[in-house]
Amino acid sequence: MKPISDVRVVKTTESAFIKPFSLLFKQGQKEIKWDLIDSHNGVFVIIYNRTRNTLVCVKQFRPGVYYKSIPEDDRPKEGPIDTDKYPPSMGLTVEFCAGIVDKNKSLAEIAVDEVREECGYEVKVSDMQKIISCRAALSTTGSVMTFFYTEVSDQMKISEGGGLANEGEDIEVVEYTIPQIRDIVTQSEVLNGSSSFLFGLMWFLTNKIVMNN
Repeated sequence: MKPISDVRVVKTTESAFIKPFSLLFKQGQKEIKWDLIDSHNGVFVIIYNRTRNTLVCVKQFRPGVYYKSIPEDDRPKEGPIDTDKYPPSMGLTVEFCAGIVDKNKSLAEIAVDEVREECGYEVKVSDMQKIISCRAALSTTGSVMTFFYTEVSDQMKISEGGGLANEGEDIEVVEYTIPQIRDIVTQSEVLNGSSSFLFGLMWFLTNKIVMNN
């Protein structure tokens, strides 16, 4: 990944990806205001490489994780962030290949595109096994996340992946062995991975490793 520098906090009122708003309602006789975010649905793809017996994941810089990793008293409301004191590596996360649903395609077709763009493997829609669809961030978005599972081999690799540069993506492909996965899910803190990532690891260990041993 390219180095990250010149990190600044700026106020914004427009976004192509999220739209904040509030919902007003009565619960009994009490008036309630609830702040929400209108955001896209998404897909996650758990990718197993049969050739090397590894899970193919991605690593990237997540600005939200970086900002929230800074102690609250030091988080600026606006202006520069001291990257010597708080290096951008604090915002690096490990995730499954994923993408937002913003195309006129089926969820499986979007998942195929993401595997190609982010990880460099050419898979077919028929290779996509749907696992589950569920809600994400219940209190703020209610978006639907759909998980898929697919298997690849080294022969299916057509590029280095890394995402689409014209969309600002800069993604590193990383692989984890089964022992490494087991180590991750037994840690008391996994602050560089999301709940969806941990769910996917547990699903894989339970449904693809335990069942085959």
